[in-house]
Amino acid sequence: MKRLMGGLATLVLAACGQQEASPPPAQADAAVDQAAVVKVAVNADKNAYFGDTHIHTVLSFDAFLMGTRRTPDDAYEFAKGAAIEHASGFMMQMKKPVDFLAVSDHAFYLGMMRELADPSGAYGEHRFAETVRGATTAEGSSAGFQEIVGHLRGRDPDKADDLDDRNIARSAWQEIIDAAERHNDPGKFTTFIGYEYTASGPEAQNLHRNVIFRGSEVPAQPYSRLDSTNPEDLWAWMDSNREEGIESLAIPHNMNGSDGWMFELNYHRSDKPLDAAYADLRMRNEPIVENSQVKGTSDTHPLLSPNDEWADFEIMPVRIASTLESRPPGSYVRDALLNGLLLQEEGGFNPYKFGVIGASDTHNAAGSFEEDNYWSKTGLMDIEPFRRGSVPLPDSDPENPEYSMGASRYWGASGLAGVWAESNTRDAIYDGFRRKETFSTSGPHIRVRFFGGYEIDQTLTDAADVIATAYAKGVPMGSEIDRDGDRVPSFYLWASRDPDTQTLQRLQIIKGWIEDGERREAVIDVACSDGGVVDPKTHRCSDNGAMVDLTTCAVTPDKGANELSAVWSDTNFDPAQRALYYVRVLENPKCRWSTWDAIRAGVTPRPDMHTTVQDRAWTSPIWYNP
Repeated sequence: MKRLMGGLATLVLAACGQQEASPPPAQADAAVDQAAVVKVAVNADKNAYFGDTHIHTVLSFDAFLMGTRRTPDDAYEFAKGAAIEHASGFMMQMKKPVDFLAVSDHAFYLGMMRELADPSGAYGEHRFAETVRGATTAEGSSAGFQEIVGHLRGRDPDKADDLDDRNIARSAWQEIIDAAERHNDPGKFTTFIGYEYTASGPEAQNLHRNVIFRGSEVPAQPYSRLDSTNPEDLWAWMDSNREEGIESLAIPHNMNGSDGWMFELNYHRSDKPLDAAYADLRMRNEPIVENSQVKGTSDTHPLLSPNDEWADFEIMPVRIASTLESRPPGSYVRDALLNGLLLQEEGGFNPYKFGVIGASDTHNAAGSFEEDNYWSKTGLMDIEPFRRGSVPLPDSDPENPEYSMGASRYWGASGLAGVWAESNTRDAIYDGFRRKETFSTSGPHIRVRFFGGYEIDQTLTDAADVIATAYAKGVPMGSEIDRDGDRVPSFYLWASRDPDTQTLQRLQIIKGWIEDGERREAVIDVACSDGGVVDPKTHRCSDNGAMVDLTTCAVTPDKGANELSAVWSDTNFDPAQRALYYVRVLENPKCRWSTWDAIRAGVTPRPDMHTTVQDRAWTSPIWYNP
């Protein structure tokens, strides 16, 4: 397979005074420009880095139809803190930059809409050209999107597709590569070369993944749904690349819209039960999943976790680009993690032993992570509040207001990927992904750590170097703990707020386990703000009194914590039971973006939408093996 080399030299990373490391095996044959070697300081205790691995630009078919003309270069500038222009004309800018980014444009029809829009080009008279050129308003964008998606879903997979011009796709792919290489700045800002594999079922069952490459060596062209809609074929392709020194991982997203297809118990569209070979194939290629983004959060669902009071968080009940409902079983992360435990218990394999990250899935080249600074995701199609359902439709009766019923009313200002890594570099962050030392947030820059082990105890918090001690005495998120007789492991949890958003309310453990061949789960508060205590019977913190004024979005002052931490041991631990644990940290409540829209429009918040949110972060699990 042909390999493309990016223009930047291989980077050798070294802490001050430490010996420079050799290039990784996958890049050992690359030419190294010694003048470009960069020394980057390494923190053995690791730093928290925030980023987004799910960004669409002008090169994605749908983003172009939505009016987006911002390029991969623009996306990287935005991520570094710059303001860039939205399709409707205003400037988009975050309160603070992120540390890493991957542009992940759709691999199918890559760059093709731009070609169709050019009346002087080779496709200027194509049957879809006028439709694409007419996508300059919300109505025109919607019509163009429906026409192209309709064509995609109706195409014969065994026949050539006249929109599948591989030369155009390769040229656009090179644009993505070149932009990533230009903006990669080791120690300061990391870029990854990537794309989206956008497979789906015949009735809009979402099977999308983002494919992220470790370094500069990438395939000549991405593997897309036009090659196969079976994710197992994607993984086989990734394996074949790996044999040639091209390392990558895939990150599933919007499993909430998969109708149970994302985390099945059989091979794809077959009656063959999952087995060890499937688990090895999937985990080799998909060590992490995206559990929170603009199109809803996929941690869990109220129907799956009825005893979790916080399960009803930014739930999108419909499939992607559809009004069809999505079945919760097989569509949510906690459900899959529990099924993985059961498969491990019964068959000795686990295809769902993954970590978590968040991402935006913006189609504006710029993620919208802040409730009070929200521009949604689909360009011209949802930039006006009435189009995303937060305020009444124009000319609506004030006494009996009518609202848009589109899916964007379910969307959230989310999310971000967090990773603990030694340095802000491709190798270090990618290795963090592989270790699953990752966490996700629903938008804020909340930092959270999680360790487990038999030597962790209450004395840890008094250690001179807490984190170094935690690494020495235990394992971090994404790791496993094996049985040690009848000993009971303990866990260290720590979280720190984002100073630009709300304070923290509570720190929780989510436990999943297998008991008598059945799945079990529990939510346990372990640290409370404002001097609150955990009720030993309910395992809940006492109410800290935090409130939100829905007329102004003012919050109760002096409530919540800047940091929360605890050392916790499971009083119901059974050394014979297979289990997993992960952390969820909740902020105090604040106004949801839709409430901000309503206040600014001078109307009452829509009654069937949540008026407030408790933004949060989740860690990857730690698994216990009996």
